[in-house]
Amino acid sequence: MVIPGSTIQQLLLALGEPFVEVLTAPDGLDAEVRDVVILDPDDAPDSRAGDLVLVIGARGRSAAAHVRAAGKRGATAVAVKDAEPLRQTAADAGVALLDVRTEVRWEQLESLSRNVVSAARGTADADAGEVLGDLFSLAQTIAALTGGSVSIEDTANRVLAYSRSSDEVDELRRLSILGRQGPEPYLKMLREWGVYQRLRSGEDVVHIDARPELGIKRRIAVGIHAGSQPLGTVWVQEGSHPLAEHADRALLGAARITALYLVQHRNTTSAGLRLRENLLAGVLGGRITGTAVAGQIGADPLKPAAVVAFLLRSTDRTRSEVELHRAEMISIISVHAASYRRSALVTPIAGRVYVLLPEVTDAATVTSMTRDAVAATRRHLGVSVQAGIGSVVAGLEDVPVSRQEADRVLDAIAARPSLDVAALADVRTQVLLSETLTLLADNPRIRDPRLDPLAGSDLGRSLLAYLDAFGDVRSASAVLHVHPNTLRYRVRRACEVSGLDLSDPDQRLVAQLQLRLTK
Repeated sequence: MVIPGSTIQQLLLALGEPFVEVLTAPDGLDAEVRDVVILDPDDAPDSRAGDLVLVIGARGRSAAAHVRAAGKRGATAVAVKDAEPLRQTAADAGVALLDVRTEVRWEQLESLSRNVVSAARGTADADAGEVLGDLFSLAQTIAALTGGSVSIEDTANRVLAYSRSSDEVDELRRLSILGRQGPEPYLKMLREWGVYQRLRSGEDVVHIDARPELGIKRRIAVGIHAGSQPLGTVWVQEGSHPLAEHADRALLGAARITALYLVQHRNTTSAGLRLRENLLAGVLGGRITGTAVAGQIGADPLKPAAVVAFLLRSTDRTRSEVELHRAEMISIISVHAASYRRSALVTPIAGRVYVLLPEVTDAATVTSMTRDAVAATRRHLGVSVQAGIGSVVAGLEDVPVSRQEADRVLDAIAARPSLDVAALADVRTQVLLSETLTLLADNPRIRDPRLDPLAGSDLGRSLLAYLDAFGDVRSASAVLHVHPNTLRYRVRRACEVSGLDLSDPDQRLVAQLQLRLTK
């Protein structure tokens, strides 16, 4: 099995100036780096195919033997300080050569390189779905659009990513990148000038004039937000040429995209949580047995269990805000579920959040936990949440049945935002009607084609209101806000167009169901 990794190009985008410069790359910049190893001159060669070898303790020509050994063993690239004299040696050995800046610490370079390789590996191993990419590539894109040098910081002013730059950079940018954080004296000035307050308070692009006496060039910056919550800042330093004409507009759009990256990064789960999420997804889908899950979470597979499905109802919110709220909702639900059962499992699947409660004592307790979780989510996040409760099943092997029922309930109450928590017994009629209409919608052969001309028309809506009111013209006309005579005319006309005989109860039933498809 070949372990996926990063390419030299991705490493350069992530590291770049002021860390390394590529001097030669015989196999091109798309050559893959699958691991990072440190090689001391006193060590025996220990690199493998796909490695990035960091040669510490040897500079220039004194590292030649290690460069040749790395190439012989199939390493992708070698990083050496004062590497210029080794160009030909690396080319002959068939290995890429990276020249490391003198002031760069090896432990810092190793850490950053491993992060890039690990991120690429994590992306390759991720579940199916949209992959947002990495912040370093995004920073490079922002630099291209704005014409400046870009850095992305979190709310603690830690540098998360930055663009490579062949242009002149000032001392502030150099110190920020090398130290992974802006120098405190300058940060203090920015606070005194009110820059951070403006960045936190809204999406306006902030312009910061050059300070030649401090060695600081002109900058523009914008806050990164998920709704009203600040996540960080994107900074763009002007180089030897003015920023692009539409740099402000490009930076604003970039900040909104960056918010998605940061929310995704914040939502990344640990290996332990990922295992528990995968266990639940597997048992809900019937791919993992209840007995296997029970062994992992310390639950009795033969005791009753139940599944609850939660859905965040979001309107008029940005995508990043929705993602952040969903992550916070998962945290709140997890706390409530864990307070009920230590062995409870929580996982998001296709926009919904599922909770498995093992060893259930009674349905009332499940309902109480669900109501508490929904109320807490609404109270803390100010969002609308609905939950469908599946029936209590005999054991963990029957969990897919409870999940299916929870989904049925959630589907049925979707059109009733005032109903936030329900079980099948609460909405059985709505569930059955919803599933009957779904069956009609998915199977044209069991629909009456005579009703097609009425679909979505005033005639169709009027006929449906008349049938729903058991033929009470006054009640139906009041619902539609039309005169009773208007309703009588529309019903009569609908029968003429379709050929329906409303004296036949079977035809009335079919019409009432089918017209609900386009209600």
